[in-house]
Amino acid sequence: MGEVVHMHFTMADYIIFALLLVASAGIGLFYAFSGGHQRTTQEFLMADRSMSCLPVSLSLLATFQSAVAILGAPSEVYTFGTQYWFLGCSYFLGLLIPAHVFIPVFYRLQLSSAYEYLELRFNKTVRICGTVTFIFQMVIYMGVVLYAPALALNAVTGFDLWGAVLAMGLVCTLYTALGGLKAVIWTDVFQTVVMFAGQLAVIVVGAGQAGGIGEVWRKAVNGSRISGLDLNPDPLERHTFWTLGVGGIFLMLALYGVNQAQVQRYLSSRTEKEAVMSCYVVFPCQQIVLCLGCLMGLVMFARYGEDSPLDKGYVKTNDQMVLYFVMDVFKDLPGLPGLFVACLFSGALSTISSAFNSLATVTMEDLIKPHFPNMTEAKATLLSKGLALAYGLVCLAMAYLASIMGSVLQAAFSIFGMVGGPLLGLFCLGMFFPWANPIGAVVGLIAGLAMAFWIGIGNFVIRMSALTPVPTLNTTALPLFDNMTTIVTTSLVSATTAKPRPTGVEALYSLSYMWYSAHNSTTVVVVGLIVSLLTGPMKEKELTPGTVYPVLGTLLFFLPEHYREKLCCVTPLAQKPKEINTQPYQMAKKDGNGAAYCKDDTVTEGDRAKTEEDLETRIALPSCQLTAHTVQETAL
Repeated sequence: MGEVVHMHFTMADYIIFALLLVASAGIGLFYAFSGGHQRTTQEFLMADRSMSCLPVSLSLLATFQSAVAILGAPSEVYTFGTQYWFLGCSYFLGLLIPAHVFIPVFYRLQLSSAYEYLELRFNKTVRICGTVTFIFQMVIYMGVVLYAPALALNAVTGFDLWGAVLAMGLVCTLYTALGGLKAVIWTDVFQTVVMFAGQLAVIVVGAGQAGGIGEVWRKAVNGSRISGLDLNPDPLERHTFWTLGVGGIFLMLALYGVNQAQVQRYLSSRTEKEAVMSCYVVFPCQQIVLCLGCLMGLVMFARYGEDSPLDKGYVKTNDQMVLYFVMDVFKDLPGLPGLFVACLFSGALSTISSAFNSLATVTMEDLIKPHFPNMTEAKATLLSKGLALAYGLVCLAMAYLASIMGSVLQAAFSIFGMVGGPLLGLFCLGMFFPWANPIGAVVGLIAGLAMAFWIGIGNFVIRMSALTPVPTLNTTALPLFDNMTTIVTTSLVSATTAKPRPTGVEALYSLSYMWYSAHNSTTVVVVGLIVSLLTGPMKEKELTPGTVYPVLGTLLFFLPEHYREKLCCVTPLAQKPKEINTQPYQMAKKDGNGAAYCKDDTVTEGDRAKTEEDLETRIALPSCQLTAHTVQETAL
């Protein structure tokens, strides 16, 4: 075993890295002192609902592509082959469903926070439960996503660990607290370009040194790294077409459908159509990102074959392996390692800036505004900026904690993933099942979280016990494609000894991590529906118009209308608002009268006026300035 090798940066590398930070801070300052000078919460948190499709879509992409993913995908493909590529199949439905189900509901209610939806659909308790879950998930995740790439960089290049963490943390806090969501979105656009450039440079130079892409492919085929279509339906298999293509859909929904950081971007769009288009534009971009990650893994394989730097002891973990490979490829090209590190930190910056902004929004809209309904706009804006700053400092504190805890690093990623599925389940319960009530929602969420932690911790314990007796086990940190999830997986270096298939509870613990989101969200929906039916389902007249997506009415088209009404399946979606700033309460009143009574009632003008009045009183929830919250990002 060799010693861990340090490859050092040149001055050119440091200059390129510094330019990235300066450019990011510059964009933030530009938006702080231009336009409306970030004087209103609408501008600071929602970018004045004025963003066009392209910056929003690139920002959605950047939030989803973290440093952990940039380091993880290539090492996954290097170690296990291109099976991971089939994840791209899940992107179709994973983006179509948010575009045509979640965006119309959130956008037409004119929210600021996704959790505001939960109050409109259920009640304040459910909203607070959702918000607190989200904040817990994000705060833990932020520190890790900042610390992990800095640690890998330090291990391979000797780059100053806390210098990198502080530089990133402070620059990110600065532009998020000063420039608001506009600055976050435009820096994301810049950082996406840097990410593409960094990965492309590695692939082009690396493939050139290996003898061209044809040679890379030939070596990958000979080394059995090109995987065919694995249609094994076993949910315990780590990666098959079904786990990636179907389980991945639920991961995508947790991320792109109900995640506060993403919902906030949809809601900052000029029109609903632009928000839907940004989902469509993200699709090809994501496929490109996936291809770049996989190609980089194949180029690594062409360079090292089965003789990985990890086996030789040059590096200690898989994420360091990718950095070692980059430094190795670029050793005679000063400046290019700096470009890749800039690419890596762009991933981290775009993720944590979204976290700061969405946390500030959620805290402001869900926890503070309802208690201080008379707060002036100037005070609210100042407080929002203060919150973004405070979360930035909390992030640095969490990074410090991550450094002390060391091995708990992976557990923190896992907690992040565990929370995404139950939150997705909570929103699906409200949006698709009109008879679900608040008690069902709270019990369902608790059951989903309990199930998530039970499986997550059980899986962790089983892996740890498996690690002890077998010295040839190789522990790999495999980040998911999205920026919110990483899971530790163990792979047998010698796959000759086939393990017996686990049974009973052990089989549950051995579930592929790609199914976690689907499993946990389904738990929330099933438990929520059973409890709702036992405690008295909600009646159609109790629903706030526009909060239920009429999917059941469409699916149960074969039932007589009388039964469909009994199941509350005829509630229409809110109409598109005539203009962007339509007040949500007025809109629900105006468009919702059709939803307020069952269709077989005969409606006179007098009844209609009375219904509108009732609706107005019912919808105007006191001190609930409708706001949209970002549902957090990922399920393991």
